[in-house]
Amino acid sequence: MKNKIIEQIEKRTKKGNIDNISRTESYANFYERHKEIKWAFLASMVSRNAGWCMTDLAGPWYQKAISAEMRQWLFLTYEKANWLIFSDAYPQLLMYEYSKKYNQSFFPLLHYFNVSSFMIQEWERYLAEKNDDRLLCALIINEQHIIQKPVIEQKDFVKNVFHSFLYMFQDFFHFSTVIFPTLDGKLYGCSIYHFRNVTKRIHFGRCLAALLFHPLYYEKFRLFSTFVPHTGSRFDYEKFLHTCLERETPFLRSTYPIVTHDMDDPKVEWFHGQPLKKFFRSFQIPKKIEVTEWYLKKQKQLRLWCMLQEYLKQ
Repeated sequence: MKNKIIEQIEKRTKKGNIDNISRTESYANFYERHKEIKWAFLASMVSRNAGWCMTDLAGPWYQKAISAEMRQWLFLTYEKANWLIFSDAYPQLLMYEYSKKYNQSFFPLLHYFNVSSFMIQEWERYLAEKNDDRLLCALIINEQHIIQKPVIEQKDFVKNVFHSFLYMFQDFFHFSTVIFPTLDGKLYGCSIYHFRNVTKRIHFGRCLAALLFHPLYYEKFRLFSTFVPHTGSRFDYEKFLHTCLERETPFLRSTYPIVTHDMDDPKVEWFHGQPLKKFFRSFQIPKKIEVTEWYLKKQKQLRLWCMLQEYLKQ
């Protein structure tokens, strides 16, 4: 049975990790089957944001302001990070599904997928304690460590993205903000600064999780996820805004080809017994979470900046 489970997980992970659309759908579908695994819903909503940022790069405004080479590097940054996280996390989710189905722990098999010993321990702990929030936090900690060396510290990404002039002004774009839309035309979100710092990203992930599962907003976000298919275009949610914008970004699958990924280096264990208690402390969402007006203002600023860049080039 164990070999069969490993084989099935490999196939299902490969199928789900084709592109941003398949990842988003895989996370969301898993959450619908297992709502106790909150991270899957968070991952689906963050993955939507990654898709929107990807197609922004192919939209008319960014093409005016950003070189084709830079836009390709930014796309690859999103794509590589999200591919890596899925390749590590989705086997964990599926292993939980099999463990739940057969009422026994198959988590030791995660060694086959080079999953961190930290997460194997956390899954075993979850089976014993059923602490949904701790598992959510553990998965956030893990995902951010997963991308640290192969993306955030990888020399080509550092040179072409993280040390670029554009990255220094990332807050001007949407690169540093994750948005959770609703069907009633309101947007909620959180922003991150110092993205390259793993502690900052974990804090950011916890902020997003606290917002996503806030009792006042959770149902609104879930309804959006349920009833709005993910196309990669920001028009997925912009069409619900009271000052409805025209579609300006294309569908993701009509824009980007399938990317074939190769691990530059063998996946290595990031956890070496370092203390992680600080990441599990209680967390409160920021006071400013409704960002609808901010978003509309930012869109206007972005267009003006892009037109200025186009004018300066000419």
